[in-house]
Amino acid sequence: MDEKTFLTAVAERAGLSKGEAADLTRATVAEIAGQISGGELDRLTGVLPDWLGSHVPRHDGQAHPKPVSEAVQGLSRRTGLTEEETRRGAGAVLSVLSEAVDARQLEHALSMLPHEYRRMSRSEGPPAAGG
Repeated sequence: MDEKTFLTAVAERAGLSKGEAADLTRATVAEIAGQISGGELDRLTGVLPDWLGSHVPRHDGQAHPKPVSEAVQGLSRRTGLTEEETRRGAGAVLSVLSEAVDARQLEHALSMLPHEYRRMSRSEGPPAAGG
């Protein structure tokens, strides 16, 4: 999936602008990358589209998972979006990503994190009313 198609899908699912979707996509993937082990990161980066994989910070360390609520707060601060927009947007990123790459590899990477990340990756549907 090319970058434009990917970001358009995230923007539409999350009710965000394309610029917000782009910022949140890069931030979400970087957040996940920072929480999984270096070996798992290598495998995940191998299936990411080039335009996205090149932005993933590399490390050879161990996994450092954190609760979704903590990740959402950090992403919200980083992107300037509300926590609701961030949670909805991060879910859209993970959902679109599961369609764009080898879903088994994404699921494997997310299995290193709290279960709520996997639930977010399966979120679908329009943004919440009033969003």
